[in-house]
Amino acid sequence: MRVCIVGAGAIGGHLAVRAALGGADVSVVARGEALGAIAAHGIRVECDGNTLHVRVRASADPATLGPQDAVLVCVKAPALPAVAPGLATLLGPDTPVVCVLNGIPWWYFVGDATEPGRRLPAIDPGNAMWNAVGPQRAAGGVIYSACTVTSPGVVHVLYPSNRLIIGRADGASDPALDALSACLTTGGLTMTVSNRIRDAVWGKLMLNLATGPLAVLSTATPAQFMLPPAIAPAVHAIIAEVVAIASAMGVTITPDVEAQLAFMRGSHHRQSILQDLELGRPMEVEALYATPLDMARSRGVTTPMLDLLVGIVQTRARVAGLY
Repeated sequence: MRVCIVGAGAIGGHLAVRAALGGADVSVVARGEALGAIAAHGIRVECDGNTLHVRVRASADPATLGPQDAVLVCVKAPALPAVAPGLATLLGPDTPVVCVLNGIPWWYFVGDATEPGRRLPAIDPGNAMWNAVGPQRAAGGVIYSACTVTSPGVVHVLYPSNRLIIGRADGASDPALDALSACLTTGGLTMTVSNRIRDAVWGKLMLNLATGPLAVLSTATPAQFMLPPAIAPAVHAIIAEVVAIASAMGVTITPDVEAQLAFMRGSHHRQSILQDLELGRPMEVEALYATPLDMARSRGVTTPMLDLLVGIVQTRARVAGLY
């Protein structure tokens, strides 16, 4: 199976290694120092005391890699317009494009009965992904994997258990996604192919909204920012608001809030949105925070806690020139 990973950062690098270990013919689209390091030395994943190492084809130009059986886009939402034009050269007749990213995806309303045909210009400016990929290829990926790039081509994975949920936007079955799942399972990931990928999107978004704003405001890990007694009730309120938005959008999520709090208290991973702020990279404010709140307002859901936190994060990101 030919699999191309677009964006060889923390998540992309991790998935490239897992796919290669699962027997796929893997290539990556990368740039800068990452491209040079991967071309010269391959990709290393350090996880649970072990080092996984593979060599893959790497290029800054997708046209040099040819049509693929599956494409995984692992750049963050602000980078989608830049990578969209190059995706066409990676597509065969039935190639799904799985966007593995946080927040509301550009394809959210594809196959959705509530607002059929609605697009999200704030996430997909100029319909770049819509035009390059098309709704018929759109698929989502929701990953639970605490990853950090420690040097170009080297990814540290904090926990031994890592899970990826994939599914077509329209909910249809897809043999290519089944084959990709089998490959990544062999490579060591826990995989699920879902015909209700939006459920997974909101499940992960609940975690992102419960942790990301607090991480940005405190510049701390969850284990650190959970120490003040007032934080746990605030997290309860955030989760309740996310559940209400999801319900208004036709998605039911039933979180175990106490288990979530326990996980946060033990997590020493610096949240991705905080890493972006600290490294001066564009922040995923629109997909993670602004668009979910737009959805809440459109459905009449009140979100006072999120309004406050997201408003402060938006200001912080704007002041830093990252939003």
